[in-house]
Amino acid sequence: MIDKYKIVELQKFAARIRIETLKQIGKRGFGHIGGAMSIVDTLSVLYGEIMNIRPKEPKWDNRDWFICSKGHAGPSIYSALALKGYFPIDKLATLNQNGTMLPSHCDRNLTPGIDMTTGSLGQGASAAVGIALGNKMDERDSYVYLVVGDGEMQEGQVWEAILSASQLKLGNLIMFVDNNKQQLDGYTKDINDLGDIKAKLKTFNWHSQEIDGGSIEEIYNAIEKAKDVKDKPSVIVLNTIKGKGCLFAEKILNNHHMTVNDDQVNEALADLENELSALERMAN
Repeated sequence: MIDKYKIVELQKFAARIRIETLKQIGKRGFGHIGGAMSIVDTLSVLYGEIMNIRPKEPKWDNRDWFICSKGHAGPSIYSALALKGYFPIDKLATLNQNGTMLPSHCDRNLTPGIDMTTGSLGQGASAAVGIALGNKMDERDSYVYLVVGDGEMQEGQVWEAILSASQLKLGNLIMFVDNNKQQLDGYTKDINDLGDIKAKLKTFNWHSQEIDGGSIEEIYNAIEKAKDVKDKPSVIVLNTIKGKGCLFAEKILNNHHMTVNDDQVNEALADLENELSALERMAN
């Protein structure tokens, strides 16, 4: 179980990730704010506590791998990486600009700490299965953590990967479904309803959990439970809010990729900084 002090520390880390992500997108004036913000709490737990990583040695063979198949969420991952020391934090200001090491979608050849180039939806899931299988064959004591979007799960390639992972008994693969219930052009239920994702994955012989994707404690405990299962892959369905932490984005449907103005950014930053200050007072 995770103690209350660590929960507050990870909540602070999540607030910092959101602040830096919003600054990146605000400087550019547009970006994938919805899906980047919805996975921040999971990123905080993984990079702040769970994953076995070496920021100064990003290609370390025995590291845990993180693959965000919904690669457009890159800005929040870049924030987490910078805050962990993979590269200088001032590089975040170059998001999606000419010559940047931080493109709109994750690219392993450009960004230290990015394990897989993603963005063509569905492909990250297949790559994660292959990487987990390779690590298992090499008898590495490491995990592959995969994030897929709920809209992305409409891709057939994801379900082929799900079938393969089960057949191969990849207990070293833990998948998170960012179930924010929205996709690029509407609500998932109106476009291609996924139904009960947890139940579906269970029938595919995955160890399945469904939690509040905004709760640090629930995310941490779910990962620990998943790691206890050695003979099958695990899925954690995260019930999240698209655009969480930015009220101007939370309130609208078309927040997958959107323009932002200075007033919106400054107001959201003030709210996030107030949240961080309150958490820091709690820690003291």
